[in-house]
Amino acid sequence: MTKRPEISRREFVSSAVSAATVTSLPFGKLAGFSGNNPTPLSTAPSSAMSSEWKDQGVLNLAKSPYAKLRNVPVHAVTIASGFWGARRQTNVEKSVPSMEKLLEANGRMDNFLRLAGKSNAPQRGPVFSDSDVYKWTEAAGFALQSGDRPDLRANTDKLINEIVAVQEPSGYLNTYYVGDRAKDRMTPEVQRWGHELYNMGHFLQGAIAYYRATGDRALMDAGIHFVDGFLLPNFGPGPEKKPIFSGHPEIELALIELYRTTGDKRHLELAGYILQGDERIKVPRHGYVYHFCGIPFTSRTHLEGHAVRAMYACCGATDYYLETGDQAYWKTLNTLWDDLVNHQMYVTGGVGARSDGEAFGDAYELPNFTAYGESCAAIGNMMWNWRMLAATGEAKYTDVIERALYNGINSGMSLDGTLYCYRNPLAFDPSSGDHIRNPWYDVTCCPPNLERTFASLPGYFYSTSTDGLYLHLYDNSLLDWHLEDGTRLKVLQKTNYPWGDTASITVTPEKPSEFAFYLRIPGWSDRTQVTVNGKAISGVTAGQYLALRRRWLPGDVVSVKFDLTTHVVEANPRVVDDYGRVAMQRGPLVYCLEQLDQPEGIALADVRMNVSQKPSSQFHEEFRGDLLGGVVVLNCVGAVNDDSRSRSGLYFRYNRETSKNLAAKLTLIPYYAWANRAGTPMQVWTPVVNG
Repeated sequence: MTKRPEISRREFVSSAVSAATVTSLPFGKLAGFSGNNPTPLSTAPSSAMSSEWKDQGVLNLAKSPYAKLRNVPVHAVTIASGFWGARRQTNVEKSVPSMEKLLEANGRMDNFLRLAGKSNAPQRGPVFSDSDVYKWTEAAGFALQSGDRPDLRANTDKLINEIVAVQEPSGYLNTYYVGDRAKDRMTPEVQRWGHELYNMGHFLQGAIAYYRATGDRALMDAGIHFVDGFLLPNFGPGPEKKPIFSGHPEIELALIELYRTTGDKRHLELAGYILQGDERIKVPRHGYVYHFCGIPFTSRTHLEGHAVRAMYACCGATDYYLETGDQAYWKTLNTLWDDLVNHQMYVTGGVGARSDGEAFGDAYELPNFTAYGESCAAIGNMMWNWRMLAATGEAKYTDVIERALYNGINSGMSLDGTLYCYRNPLAFDPSSGDHIRNPWYDVTCCPPNLERTFASLPGYFYSTSTDGLYLHLYDNSLLDWHLEDGTRLKVLQKTNYPWGDTASITVTPEKPSEFAFYLRIPGWSDRTQVTVNGKAISGVTAGQYLALRRRWLPGDVVSVKFDLTTHVVEANPRVVDDYGRVAMQRGPLVYCLEQLDQPEGIALADVRMNVSQKPSSQFHEEFRGDLLGGVVVLNCVGAVNDDSRSRSGLYFRYNRETSKNLAAKLTLIPYYAWANRAGTPMQVWTPVVNG
């Protein structure tokens, strides 16, 4: 969200202050685009706006012709007590309510009330501040999809009324570009940096989530009025329209979800036009790189520029493919995904190497101490892979979803739900003066983004397909839904995942039924054992879905035993920051060392890992219910390079014989739980013992 790529949007406001406070055709030749036509060129079935609203998932893929998998609604999955149950309870009981108060204290709602004559407060916050409110609304909408919360419903209704009250007759709605700034609306430069369409993208997503929770159309109708009344008549391809440069991709995926909700194909076509770019807005090459928009998406060959922008652009492009089947988009998406997982992604699932420009770096550029790894970028990574999974049903995308969710996303919110990480580095030294977790940032995009992700999590556990059901994520939960042929079905998971290595899954169709149950076998589990009603199943392969095709009877039980052996992970040698270092992973969780867990007097900079031992004998796993909300810690005997502590100089002649390594007991905790106690050094990647 920076105004210029060299300026970081991370502007921390101290606790004292915060407490007070298209296809690949050239532009103009997009087939069928008719933005000034008030009548949709074609529509989805009329049921798109019927009572089916309450049964639409995180994405409404029910009519998407190129989606292999379809979402189940958030309300169809109840996550019980366990790993995510506790996290989600904290989110809805503490994080969401406290963030609403912080938004009010820091002037976000005054920006709306002032325009309605109900406040004299000046405009506060960056140009994109409206989006903070809209993301919070989306979090509230997803939370309400899991169950009625009268206080949250009342507060959200009040907020929505205050938002829609200031919409202009034209449909335009933005609290920044008013008064003297109104003349700048949607000018080329403002489209680059003003976030008008970014704000409206989050507006639409919040409106749709709330509509699917309550059936209340007020906010969604206001969003439709912006698109149909302001955007479509004035902007688009052709000489009679003004061009669009999205600036910060977000409107693309929101328009396509709006199309899925309303059936108005003009919304899909507008998204396609924006993804194509319009050469009438002249932007230098570094602008196209940084913004990750403005040129045909299908011309992209690698991930670059602002990491969140790139992830959201990939989400929108995948949505466009799911509706059109455009193979040029699919080819580009696969090229970019390969670049992500082979060159650009942290072991935590975080993305974005550079704080300067909040950007991707070069291939294999993955620094640890200076890692950007913004929470929003990890969330964008998860969102993109969710769409790629829908297109293919391939477990490699779910592995990335799980990696990002359990590590690079989960680390973004403190365990008590009141402090947030803007960036998520893989090494940290508090002596720099940086406070990694804070209650408020003037650029507060990450906190409500985390809140909407945790609130929507039940919608990521399962998908349906024409031949059955896919299970993606494991935790204590109950699915109460139906197959695509209408057969009612319940699936009960009982597990201590990710701490324990077993899961019991009871499948109960309303009547004996033939279908395939696709069980995800995580890529990290080398030797997974699966039984159905006690009978061993063959063909279990790590990193794939196991298709269990049979006639299912009520009460059939699938039992899974995962391989939770702790893995010692090394990076590609071209990742220079990790050369000669290793990281530890147990199940889906990446681990780290925090200084305060190590013996007194041992600095993390001097610690070494002995990788000559087998992981099964090197690491002693211990569940600590009294630590960090209950975690499995890894204890091991490592080494301390005593020689480095005795030298006072900077450079020495290499002499292998002088290296001294003293044994030391080391303790590792899950990465997501770091920085929840005292300020202390932390590292994920640790040097190995020489020799």
